[in-house]
Parts: sequence; C-alpha cells; structure tokens
Amino acid sequence: MLPCAARAAAPRPETDVGRWLFPLAMCLALAACGGGPAADDAEAPTVTLADADAPVRSGAATRRRVAGDAPTYYPDVTYWPPVSLDGGRARISCEYDYAAHGDGEPLATLEFFGVVEALQDCRELGLVRVRYEGRIDAGFTALVQRVAEVADRMEIGTRLLDLDSAGGHVEEAIKAGDRIGESDWTVWVRRDSLCHSACVLILAAGDQRTVDGKVGIHRLMRDRSTASTRAELSAELAQVNGELRQYLARNGAAETLADLMMTVPNRNLRLLKPEELDLYGLQGTNPVEDDLNRIRVARKCGEDFARRRDAFQRAFDERCMATGKAYGAMASCGLALYPRFGFPDPECPDDAPLAALPKSRAGAAPLATPAGGRGAAE
Repeated sequence: MLPCAARAAAPRPETDVGRWLFPLAMCLALAACGGGPAADDAEAPTVTLADADAPVRSGAATRRRVAGDAPTYYPDVTYWPPVSLDGGRARISCEYDYAAHGDGEPLATLEFFGVVEALQDCRELGLVRVRYEGRIDAGFTALVQRVAEVADRMEIGTRLLDLDSAGGHVEEAIKAGDRIGESDWTVWVRRDSLCHSACVLILAAGDQRTVDGKVGIHRLMRDRSTASTRAELSAELAQVNGELRQYLARNGAAETLADLMMTVPNRNLRLLKPEELDLYGLQGTNPVEDDLNRIRVARKCGEDFARRRDAFQRAFDERCMATGKAYGAMASCGLALYPRFGFPDPECPDDAPLAALPKSRAGAAPLATPAGGRGAAE
C-alpha cells in the first residue's frame, strides 16, 4: 500500500493504456511521499549445502551484495525493496528455442520498472523464458517471484525457468520453490545444463519438469554447526531433514528423496538416472498441481471431460516429456494426440490440455505447458 494520502489520487487502470500509466502514477506518488515501505528484518540463513560457497559455474560477475535474506515482497505497488543477483545471472527471452533465438537479454535490475521493461516484448506471445545460471540464494528467490508478478500483470501465462545451477542455500531453495509452486512455472534443465544439490528442490516445485541435463544430490550440511559428536550432528540434521520432507511432500516429490540425500557424503555427488527422476517425482507433470487442476476442471467441465484430460496427460507424459525429448517438439507431439482424446472440445475449449499455448514468431510449433490431470482410466 502507498504510505500517504497520495495513493488516493492515483488514477485507476480503466483501459489497457491506463493499466500501464497506473503503476507510473503510483511510483510518482511514492516519490512525493518520500519513498516506499521498508523490508521486514530477515532471519539469518541457517542451512546450506556443501557447495553453498562454490564459485558461480557460468562465470557470472559478482554484483553488489545485499545483506540478509530476500526482502518482503509488495505485489500491489511499484516500489520493491533493493535486492540483486549477487550469486548468478539471468537473461530474459520470449522464445523457448534457445538454439534459434539465443538466451535473450541480460536482466540488468530486479527493480519494478526494470523487470517490466525486460518482459515488455513477451506480452504478444504470452511466453517468458528466464535463463538462470548460478547459485540458489536470496537474489534467485526475488528473481522468480518478481518475474512472476510482472507476468501476472501482463497476462503472460507461460513461464519457463531454464535452469543451470550447482546448488546453494537450502532455505532459499525452499522459499523460491514455494513461490514457483504458486505461480505457474515450468522448470527445464536442458542438455547443456545441470541441477545439483539445492537446485533439485527448485526442480521439484515446477508445474511441469523437463530434464535433459544432469541432476545430482548429496548430503546436507548445517551452516555454523556447533556439533562435536555424531549424536549432536544427527540431532541438528534431523530438524533439517524434517523441513525438507515437508517441502517435498507439499510439492509433489517423494519424501524418501530426503533420506537418499543423507546417504551421499557432502563432498560427493550422486547423479540420478532417468528412472529415478520418475521414481522421486522430479520429472513430468507435478502431481499436486495435477490434482488441483483436475478438481477445477471437473467442477467446470464435467467428469467426462476431466477423464479425457487425464488420459491425454498420461499419454503426453509418456510420449512427449520423456528424458532426452527435444523441448520444442513437445507441443507438436501433444497436438498429434488431440484427436485420440476428443480435443479440442467445443463445450469447454479454454480448458483443453494445450489451450494456453503461446504463438511462435517463426511459425513453428508452440511450447506445450499442459496442466491436465491423472488418475482416470483411458
């Protein structure tokens, strides 16, 4: 909320133009009042992975470090507390095909109008791809939540997180993962990328998860541990393990993954095989999001429609989202399955599995980000 009476004088967005003049007016009102709200005091990080202090794998330049945790988020105003990407770098693209279009332009700032400007060209296609290379930290958490907020305002429905990370802070991965789970992200680890340690928690949170690169896990460590015996260390890690199990459960991944992590020495790494990615719920459609979508669709379009969507999604996961499949080919693969399951359906066209596909400038098949259900017999 604006901190003074200037908020009452700000024009409301009655038109498409007014919708974008409105944030500017709010920003000017904030300046007249002497600034925006301050961030709440953040708790100090307590849990990290072994590679938390490792250098950024992709050679990202170190920027000004902001002390403390990610700031409190203010989605209803244009003032966002300062935060920077000090552990990695981000690029914004409006195309999923990085081979043809590259990884887009660097995101220079996480301030409101900087993010708005970076996403402006993505409004027409309805797709934004964020290529992130680096550590999972407070800057990364701010990145995913701020891009999602601006994408909501611009009605950019397809959000793709193109991830390459060797890990970072577990507590930030949990925060960022919960934000991702609330804001319709697909998470992609492409063939030339990796996702290790804390990054695996980010992978678990996506509505859709596609893996062509390497996914690896290892044991957790507690930052500034005071343990001097195995018993004391075990007690510390039991709390960490409990928080991790709760996170995995609410994001549709297997809680047993937390136990598997604890068996791998923190200076080692265990790469997960494709069948293990499926076993631990780190690939394909997120089952929690799957259930929520099925409830919504059944309520709106009826049980027969929901059952056909269920059957389509099973076929789509098996044929179009297997490890090694080209990401850009998923849409064509899914559209080829349409007639078999009675789609598009004239009675409920907006809820078909691929109804929200963005268009491609090049005229190629669009990106598939279906949100179907699972559980009914084909």
